[in-house]
Amino acid sequence: MSAESNEASATPAAIPAAPTNVSAVAGDGRATITFTAPTDIGGSAITGYEVTASSGNVVLRGTASPITVTGLNNGTSYTFTVKAINSVGSSAPSAESNAVVPKSSSNGGNNNGNTPSEQETSTPPQTGNTGMDVLVNGKVEKIGAATTSEVNNQTVTTVAIDQKKLEDKLAAAGQGARVTIPVNAKSDVVIGELNGQSVKNMEEKQATLEIKTDNATYTLPAQQINIDSLSEQFGKSVALQEIKIQIEIAKPTADTLKIVENAAAKGTFTIIASPIEFTVRASYNRTTIEVSKFNAYVERTIAIPDGVDPNKITTGIVVDPDGTVRHVPTKVVVIDGKFYAKISSLTNSTYSIVWHPLEFSDVSNHWAKNAVNDMGSRMVISGIGNDRFSPDRDITRAEFAAIIVQGLGLKLEKGESAFSDVQASDWHSSAIKTAYAYRLINGFEDGTFRPNDKITREQAMVIIAKAMTITNLKAKLSAPLIDSTLRSFADAAEASSWAQSSIADCVQTGIISGRSSTELAPKNYITRAEVAASVAQLLKKSELI
Repeated sequence: MSAESNEASATPAAIPAAPTNVSAVAGDGRATITFTAPTDIGGSAITGYEVTASSGNVVLRGTASPITVTGLNNGTSYTFTVKAINSVGSSAPSAESNAVVPKSSSNGGNNNGNTPSEQETSTPPQTGNTGMDVLVNGKVEKIGAATTSEVNNQTVTTVAIDQKKLEDKLAAAGQGARVTIPVNAKSDVVIGELNGQSVKNMEEKQATLEIKTDNATYTLPAQQINIDSLSEQFGKSVALQEIKIQIEIAKPTADTLKIVENAAAKGTFTIIASPIEFTVRASYNRTTIEVSKFNAYVERTIAIPDGVDPNKITTGIVVDPDGTVRHVPTKVVVIDGKFYAKISSLTNSTYSIVWHPLEFSDVSNHWAKNAVNDMGSRMVISGIGNDRFSPDRDITRAEFAAIIVQGLGLKLEKGESAFSDVQASDWHSSAIKTAYAYRLINGFEDGTFRPNDKITREQAMVIIAKAMTITNLKAKLSAPLIDSTLRSFADAAEASSWAQSSIADCVQTGIISGRSSTELAPKNYITRAEVAASVAQLLKKSELI
């Protein structure tokens, strides 16, 4: 792997082309919109997308397909258009999607899509503005007000935080405070609500917001909401106090549950706990922007049901609206005597925990047996068929990129590749695009990635060292003394200069060791077993599994 190539000469930027293949799937008071990103981005990276409902009253922004539009009227027909946005401006609207009619998940569809039934419309709050205890660093403070209402046949409890009272408590608590909203009400949906100024105050204090229910906890550092970016999207003239931020833990609708059940049947895994949706959204006037992607791992815990053997928890998964399933780093923890699955993810979506035991027949006596079977069970690696893994086979650069992306639980990105030899139709296209987007990989100076070339151990270690930055393990390391770290390897001098620092990071953490105590073998190809073992160690050393 060479150093990065020189940047190409700049071309004038323009607005992007419109997204294509816009499709809608209705849910309960919502619709999920999928689309294909434009290949013509106007010479400037796309920063987001804007979905507009045919009513014109609902506008939502997101960072990638799919985007879920909420707040729709059940029984009303909608179509949707999507615009792509870059630094220059917005594209023309896409062609309209198919028409869909949101409906309640519990009415059996008996209203025939004409008008919302009486049950489907929101009823007045059952309780309003009742005092709510909020914890600041574990100390009870009277700074919240709870409202419970019935929306689309779901009980919704919203806890709004008083800006001035929170500001005073944060000033007293100092840096790094934890603000916990505990909601014990048996609600289908629990929402913590703050205005943008409160979020900004928390960000400046490096505070963390925690929404806690009987079944789940969502822990969100305020800086991950990125209130400055949201403010720019609403318009700089909009005061932060006028922007509403909602952090939501919700029981999925019947339609979403069906998607999860179908995914389990197809993937031959067992769902251990009921799926839970985690959402962060910002709204101003009639515009809503969903925050679905973070710059660091955000932690969620899901309670393991009583009577379930915690040893029969394989991993947490994300199930996207199209039924796609991906592993997210998960470990079982004990909190106050109860077992929880702690899930770390860089995105929001629908989460569940599953049992998916897997053993490969050809690693039963292999040194990497435990790592290979663990990574296989977690859906990070795949076999070659007939319950075999082929542990000692060399691996390609494309295969390695895909495994790293899967191991980190990254949501696959679509669109045009940055490399001339990676086509959108290639099986590895999305994985390579995702790895590139997260700065895990570079190409060669000629603009290629060479996906089918075998990957060397030093190339792999460079990518793993970059992954250590994403998992925050890199920040915990002392500055590597390259010479002293590599001194014990007789062949250390064979390592390329551009790889030496990364190799030292991998050796220092124990993620990758030498082929022997004295042989580093930097130019040798890395095997499938070594990859499985190194990804397992990366996640363990980063305390993600």
